Amino acid sequence: MVTFEGLPGAVAVSHLTVYDWPAADGLRGGTPHLHLTCFEGYVMVGGTGSVQTLTTTGFRQTPLAPGALVWFTPGTIHRLVNEDGLRVVVLMQNSGLPEAGDAVLTLPPALLTGPDVYATAVALSADGPEAARERAARTRRDLAVAGFLALREAADEGDPEPLAAFHRAAAELVRPRVEEWRTRWERGAAMAAAATAAQLEALGRGQWDHLAGARVHGQQPVERGRFGMCGRLDVYRV
Repeated sequence: MVTFEGLPGAVAVSHLTVYDWPAADGLRGGTPHLHLTCFEGYVMVGGTGSVQTLTTTGFRQTPLAPGALVWFTPGTIHRLVNEDGLRVVVLMQNSGLPEAGDAVLTLPPALLTGPDVYATAVALSADGPEAARERAARTRRDLAVAGFLALREAADEGDPEPLAAFHRAAAELVRPRVEEWRTRWERGAAMAAAATAAQLEALGRGQWDHLAGARVHGQQPVERGRFGMCGRLDVYRV
């Protein structure tokens, strides 16, 4: 019998307190980016704000308030805007892959030309004074906002090429990591689906032995307040 003991469906969660730093356009919030292989969802638990999104169908802004649920598919550029103390529970596909590499920030094109150039632009040290880490996080946020605003302006003017060019660059940046991600999927979402299939087959044969193997898991955050793409993160190891 295939077994899986991660969170349901190999979804991962984190708690996000969205940055309140003002950007060049006067809005406070996080770093615009997209995911290439993962859905992501937000459950609002405090404050107010919005999520700005950009796809090939254009720009959209979705209001956020406690109780709201928003989710989007791979390829959606998204930017969280913090109006008043916005706090979010983030749901991530593929065992948390969005926070483990499946994200490309909307940096200006000159910083998307290769993995080394990009890695230098987005690097955040886990060590050193908090003020220095905050400056680094804010600098990369501002670079991504500049790139996002340029993409949005082009889309508003009916020019699809800048967004298409960003998609091409993002795909090329992550290509060296695809096999690593495949392993995470095989050990997570694929295994969870296989476990359900095995349980359905067993029940269909009148067998229920897997019920005797039930387990309960619990966990507190393994890290609190980590600088992330969109805010300070409380993260879980699941």
